[in-house]
Amino acid sequence: MITITASSRYKINRHQIRTEISPLLITNGINGQDVLNIVFVGKNKMRKLTQKYKHENETLPVLSFPYHGERIDDEVVIGEVVVCYPLTILLAAERNKPVDKVITDLLKHGVNNLLKVNVLS
Repeated sequence: MITITASSRYKINRHQIRTEISPLLITNGINGQDVLNIVFVGKNKMRKLTQKYKHENETLPVLSFPYHGERIDDEVVIGEVVVCYPLTILLAAERNKPVDKVITDLLKHGVNNLLKVNVLS
């Protein structure tokens, strides 16, 4: 199960995200009942997360946080992928790509990082 959290001011195509990311999870043996959290945040929040967890003073476009199959409220959570929405808009403009495509690319990158960590642990 994919849960998506975003401010109402961010134009997020939840259906497209689930359509693109679900097969990646299934291909890698992630149960459809396991939870992946996807969170869209602003630049300030992402900078704080980057400083706290990566000890870097910059704003990254995507971060992954593995939960290693931790149980939360009777659900198995594989992890969380955090995307900086304003940076996504800038990347889309720089690369001359649709915003939805850049979001999908960042999410796939984040999920792949999560899956690598979960497999190694």
